[in-house]
Amino acid sequence: METKKLLFFFFFYFIVLLFINTSRAQNPGFLSLNCGGKENFTDNLGLDWVSDNQIMFGQSANISVTNETRQQYMTLRYFPADDRKYCYTLNVKTRTRYLVRTSFLYGNFDNNNVYPKFDISLGATRWSTIVISDASTIENQELIFLATSPTVSVCLSNATTGQPFISTLELRPFNGSVYYTDHETQFFLSVAARINFGAESDAPVRYPDDPFDRIWESDSLKKANYLVDVANGTTKVSTQMPVDINRDDRPPEKVMQTAVVGTQGALTYRLNLDGFPGFGWAMSYFAEIEDLSPNDTRIFRLALPGMPDVSSAAVNIQENAQGKYRLYEPGYPNISLPFVLNFRFLKATESTRGPLLNAMEINKYLKINGGSLDAIAVASLASQYPLAEWAGEGGDPCLPVPLSWLQCNSDPQPRIVSIHLSGKNLTGNIPSDLTNFPGLVELWLDGNSLTGPIPDFTSCPNLEIIHLENNYLTGELPSSLTNLKHLKELHLQNNMLSGTVPSGLLSDNLFLNYSGNTNLHKGKAGRNNTIIIVGSSVGVAILLIVTIASCLFIKREKKRFSEEEELKSVLPAKRPVSSFKTDAATEAAHCFPLSEIEDATKKFEKKIGSGGFGVVYYGKLKDGKEIAVKVLTNNSFQGKREFSNEVSLLSRIHHRNLVQFLGYCQEEAKSIEAKSILVYEFMHNGTLKEHLYGPLTREASINWVKRLEIAEDAAKGIEYLHTGCIPTIIHRDLKSSNILLDKHMRAKVSDFGLSKLEVDGATHVSSVVRGTVGYLDPEYYISQQLTEKSDVYSFGVILLELISGKEAISNDSFGINFRNIVQWAKLHIQSGDIQGIIDPSLGNEYNIQSMWKVAEKAMMCVQPHGSMRPSISEVLKEIQDAILIERAAEVSREGNSDNISRSSLHSSINTGMGSMDFGANDSHALFDESISQPMVR
Repeated sequence: METKKLLFFFFFYFIVLLFINTSRAQNPGFLSLNCGGKENFTDNLGLDWVSDNQIMFGQSANISVTNETRQQYMTLRYFPADDRKYCYTLNVKTRTRYLVRTSFLYGNFDNNNVYPKFDISLGATRWSTIVISDASTIENQELIFLATSPTVSVCLSNATTGQPFISTLELRPFNGSVYYTDHETQFFLSVAARINFGAESDAPVRYPDDPFDRIWESDSLKKANYLVDVANGTTKVSTQMPVDINRDDRPPEKVMQTAVVGTQGALTYRLNLDGFPGFGWAMSYFAEIEDLSPNDTRIFRLALPGMPDVSSAAVNIQENAQGKYRLYEPGYPNISLPFVLNFRFLKATESTRGPLLNAMEINKYLKINGGSLDAIAVASLASQYPLAEWAGEGGDPCLPVPLSWLQCNSDPQPRIVSIHLSGKNLTGNIPSDLTNFPGLVELWLDGNSLTGPIPDFTSCPNLEIIHLENNYLTGELPSSLTNLKHLKELHLQNNMLSGTVPSGLLSDNLFLNYSGNTNLHKGKAGRNNTIIIVGSSVGVAILLIVTIASCLFIKREKKRFSEEEELKSVLPAKRPVSSFKTDAATEAAHCFPLSEIEDATKKFEKKIGSGGFGVVYYGKLKDGKEIAVKVLTNNSFQGKREFSNEVSLLSRIHHRNLVQFLGYCQEEAKSIEAKSILVYEFMHNGTLKEHLYGPLTREASINWVKRLEIAEDAAKGIEYLHTGCIPTIIHRDLKSSNILLDKHMRAKVSDFGLSKLEVDGATHVSSVVRGTVGYLDPEYYISQQLTEKSDVYSFGVILLELISGKEAISNDSFGINFRNIVQWAKLHIQSGDIQGIIDPSLGNEYNIQSMWKVAEKAMMCVQPHGSMRPSISEVLKEIQDAILIERAAEVSREGNSDNISRSSLHSSINTGMGSMDFGANDSHALFDESISQPMVR
């Protein structure tokens, strides 16, 4: 069934070409997709609609909505609410401007009455969030873009509630330059308003009256926050006379034949602008359609409250248009506008007639995301497997979410860091395109039918893990593999390789497995020999136990082996934990000799931490690497269970926001009462707890932006545990003291002694309750059923700590009524008093919008029931949005930026919009001095 939900995107590209070529629409290039429909038809406007029933992804549904009879809205296509994106890839002509329109009519298709909320994007650029608030109301989104490549993808992703769906998808080309801007290679135009004033009915004007099928909404339409506060004396006028609109890409004649007139000297309106505040493109359209006497004049001006710079130009329609019934279109190609726009047209003192207005358009500049830097390499790779489902997934490789078979870093223009093509039926040689990913860290090609030699991967200098096992590869191991300085794992077993293993691959820093290659032999080893697996198939648990046992054999008595046998029952032995699903053997943990640990710590001289597990000591290895040595003093069976759990987990997971595990030691030491030792990288700046309300707060309080960045780092680490590991890892003891800070104040999550592997396919893990009071999920405490939402609860508490600078549990911090930060914060936030919980040490160096964003998300995280809480990925996205708000606000405060001109900021500040939210897509806006200059075309 799952296969039926997915798209063979390769076929879709061909299907779209077929749609366009066979369309009977009068305008070439029109595409109207009836999503979920089963047949093609022509509507009463003369538009040809094409069914997408040949598309093998998602599912179709029929709906019935009162007062909606148009056939294209009787069906829809919906998709799983997962972490994937689902894309329609459309054929376009480069250097052509297009209008793309999507519509969404819920109609309770899932019989759940759960209004969906999800994102749509155009290529790598997040377009909008679709929020359904009524089952029978159509939500439309329109975007104008300049095509720069032969295809464009419209993608649905990131469902917050319900399932993403789509009713129609339309593509309309323009043949002129009406929407040309100086910034069109950097920004899309997101349509916020397109209004036909003086309309004779509620029906919109569109095709065939508008040859480009733009939808001109009637000004008499009744909907929330749309054209209210209309001035007294506003009347409608119309004409049957032809209106010269100069070119056919201007507003259609039918729109220009109607208007409103302010008979008492004023036209006033208030309008909500979707997507604003931000920078916009605004045009007003005038044509004199009344018969004025020789002594009559119509002169008026635009007035925008708080914006004197744009309120002075006078409009004399007949003079400006050079005659009656001719179009005049003054406007602002780039102006800062608020969410609620109040605008007025006022009669000049020398005028005998009041102002007139025929139509108006307002679009928002939407910053184009340049997309992932590896998009060309991915496209080239996918083109070699045209029939493969994975190769046909549409959209940008990384944005807004990555393709199902790869992972990307978090850079604004991301690089691909992991490619997972295990068991994808790949044949032939290893594609040379796979050597063109400079950011690649992990490559998984195991379980295919690949042949030929191993290529040169030196163009991928960051590779750490390579899985090539269970293929039919031949030839010798290339010496170029030794040039991969960061390589930690190389899996080659069960191929047809031959020759000698290069000596450079025989290192303690590299785990090498070349078993099952009869003609491949170990050459002369260097001074340090690697661990080389020569068995044919080693289970995860047995591998770990054998590794530990071999390290202990020389140092410990033979009877100690019975303890290792006892631990077999607690080691995870079924599936590896990795950034991708695999059945390959897990990485062996490095075993430190006790003597080396004692030398590094100077016989455990400097204690830097302690807890229920034991004590942490500072150390420095001979190569200068600083380490933290965690000594477990609990030698009970439970202590051994936690030790084995942490070793088995940490030896197999690697992420920049998880504290790096370096190895372990399990020897009896005379200097301390312990037999189990874990070795980690040393984190120079201690714990988050110490910086929020510990001794380090006396030195300097961390500012709000840094707190957000710490939250972002920690969320990324947790997201990796929840979504990047198979099975999912649930931390189970998230708290501010388990978030450590390195020398650059970057955060990493630590302490996996209590972590649990989620049972594959299960919705929860039954578990004896573990954790820390104040951070413990109440639902988990009551039911003893652990899910990843238990970690989300704990992280919500950490967010509240970051906001308030207060600890999770206190007898003194929250007054006499509360001991718990959740109850205390909830009281303030629900009453709108966010100032009551903000850490005073932050002063005024924060933007209140970002603070509210994080506070509201924290409240969602600590909902009593896990099903009501967001995923950690959703939380991460909100934190990143808050960071963007702060950075934009910082630019606004400083009054200078490399990306936003001084004049643009000056304009927004002087118009009372200095605290406006520029949004994720406007933080890099680059606009010129025309911000306050009108444009007439």
